[in-house]
Amino acid sequence: MRVRLAGCFVLSMLLLALGISATQEQRSGTVVIPRTWDDAEIARHEIPLADPTASPKHVSSDYYYRIPVRPIYKAYPVYAPGHEPPGYIDWLKQQEPVIVWDDRGHAPPLQTEADWIRAGQVVFDAPIASNANFRIEDVRNPDWYEQTGAPIAKDGTLPVFQYVVRAKGIVQLGSISCAFCHTRVMPDGSALKGAQSNFPIQRAVAYGLRANAATATDLEQFLAQTRGFAKSLHAAPWLRPDPEERIDAMSVEEIASAFEAFPPGASPRQRTNTFMAVQVPDLIGVKDRRYLDRTGLEVHRSIGDLMRYAAMNQGADSLASYAGFVPADIPRFQQTPPPERSSRYSDEQLYALALYLYSLQPPPNPNPFDAVAARGQQVFEGERCGTCHTPPLYTNNKLTPAKGFHVPADHLMKYDILPISLGTDPDLTMRTRRGTGYYKVPSLKGVWYRSMFGHSGWCATLEDWFDPHRLDDDYVPTGFKGYQVTHRAVPGHEFGLTLSPEEKRALLAFLKTL
Repeated sequence: MRVRLAGCFVLSMLLLALGISATQEQRSGTVVIPRTWDDAEIARHEIPLADPTASPKHVSSDYYYRIPVRPIYKAYPVYAPGHEPPGYIDWLKQQEPVIVWDDRGHAPPLQTEADWIRAGQVVFDAPIASNANFRIEDVRNPDWYEQTGAPIAKDGTLPVFQYVVRAKGIVQLGSISCAFCHTRVMPDGSALKGAQSNFPIQRAVAYGLRANAATATDLEQFLAQTRGFAKSLHAAPWLRPDPEERIDAMSVEEIASAFEAFPPGASPRQRTNTFMAVQVPDLIGVKDRRYLDRTGLEVHRSIGDLMRYAAMNQGADSLASYAGFVPADIPRFQQTPPPERSSRYSDEQLYALALYLYSLQPPPNPNPFDAVAARGQQVFEGERCGTCHTPPLYTNNKLTPAKGFHVPADHLMKYDILPISLGTDPDLTMRTRRGTGYYKVPSLKGVWYRSMFGHSGWCATLEDWFDPHRLDDDYVPTGFKGYQVTHRAVPGHEFGLTLSPEEKRALLAFLKTL
């Protein structure tokens, strides 16, 4: 079974000088490419988990480079009902499979930096899986759109999916690309690459789960496989109790309902759990971020680190051992499977992907810097928001410890840490496989086109985030509530909650110009 984890990777950090030794590099023409899986670099790439005994022991470089390189096939757009050209699927069935990029002689042009960036977009868009929960018959069914609320681009396409022909006559619905979690359909219908997705991924998963359960010949086996895959993504058995244990007592319908609890823009990504959301990040501006992940899990010192992070989130982190738990070994979770049962991108492909991500630019901002925004800038400065959200990046690129986390003395020398906790919900960073004990200070740039604020996406808008009633136990979150949750407090980050209505309006107007 190939490792095809649905980790829509979340990135953030600062591009520094490449400064790497010759043993860590390889050449592709005149380009020097960092070695993705260098043992010494991997050893210091991740911040230890809050429980350091559960920090992953990743596979060796020898193992990693024996994993087969996954070929990238030519892909075709997916159209919503009413937009598909006549005879489109039949035409696709007549197409020969075309390999665009592999490690056996197929590659796009790679002569200039622009070539590499274009090639990186190919990697960004390339599906790595044909997931059973996303079916061709669904994306061609109007009911699926009504049930999920999937946004359609102005050209009639569903930009998070692609059709792939890997064998003539067989058309597959490709999914789990970088674009899957990081493409946003804007109000004008344009598709913004790299942005926080507004595609309802988990609602689509729920739809597929129900449809597949309805046709399963052995429902108990289907349920066991569903639970096993969820555990491979989320289990943390060293925790007492492991939050993922709840799934053992849940039916298919209950599991589908748990996934439906996630709004677009928030996701139960791998290494968290089925009942916990993470705000899907905006990758635009990633070159300026020093830590990757909401929990600052991976440091970003060079383009090689971004390549490593991409590799981790496309399945390599599932090969590690977390206090003896190996996610890729479904259903035993005890041993690292043979490398030939996995797949990976080549270093050249990951380098191109990283260059593409570094090249992403924000869309034109429709919000003017007017007199109200100017007043908001004064509020921003007067409230000392810039201490953490420091211009011009509007982040100080530091980590802040969660409430209850004791910062190890050696961390103060290794990492950039604020000496204060903001009091937000600590579960993501204290009780998951991504939990470092910290949250990173996010950038405020681009908040005008994003949604689902807070590290777990509790508040759908900035206005909601600055609503003081979110601190109350009877508050109804406008973003992620949780499975079977109707109301809950959204604690922490109380800055700005006591501003007057006029000051708050001005501050929000300023933030939306960033």
